[in-house]
Amino acid sequence: MLCEACWGRIKGMKCVCGKLAEYEENLRFNQFNIDGWVRSCGEIYYNPAKAEKILLLNKLQKERYNIKLGRSKSNLILRIPKEISDVLELNKGDDVELGLLSKNKIIIEF
Repeated sequence: MLCEACWGRIKGMKCVCGKLAEYEENLRFNQFNIDGWVRSCGEIYYNPAKAEKILLLNKLQKERYNIKLGRSKSNLILRIPKEISDVLELNKGDDVELGLLSKNKIIIEF
């Protein structure tokens, strides 16, 4: 398997049939655009790191978490589970925007 840094720099990737596949940046994978390699016969090799992240995101979208709020002085703290912060690439100190969607729903954007 190729590392993320090498993925788009290869001139041509050999397919199992022996033909060369060409690199493309906008391939559709589960409603997302990712890069990969396409062969003339239609065989597609998606970027494995990005495809894995999309599959994990799709899995986590089906999950529901029961989370207790914490408190720091006068502020309530919402702790985001590690698997969600990993797939969204959220880190301590990142700026996020919080809004009220309805009486019992909030929205967080980053």
